[in-house]
Amino acid sequence: QVQLVESGGGLVQAGGSLRLSCTASGRTFGSYAMGWFRQGPGKEREFVARISRRGLYTDYSESVKGRFTISRDNAKNTVYLQMNSLNPGDTAVYFCGAARTYSDATNSDEYDYWGQGTQVTVSS
Repeated sequence: QVQLVESGGGLVQAGGSLRLSCTASGRTFGSYAMGWFRQGPGKEREFVARISRRGLYTDYSESVKGRFTISRDNAKNTVYLQMNSLNPGDTAVYFCGAARTYSDATNSDEYDYWGQGTQVTVSS
């Protein structure tokens, strides 16, 4: 069993930055690929970023590429999402998740565990 807890969300002006963190319980964090998804008002949950088990590979949705950076620290059981140049379109609840394989980590159905989400609101 893995429990994930996100933090770092909040209200920020357009052009600003936030860093989200997701800390996992248990000793198996390093055996999972990790991902960030988001769900905006009235929208479906969408893929944002993924990172492989040891952090060697990362991937982003086109909408955040060049602005967001995913990273992980397996010694701290934590995955991060650094978000720069935020715009109102990034407003959403952000979820981190643990997936068994990096190759499947763009698909929310392939995730075994999810955090409760953290709200990010970007004002214009």
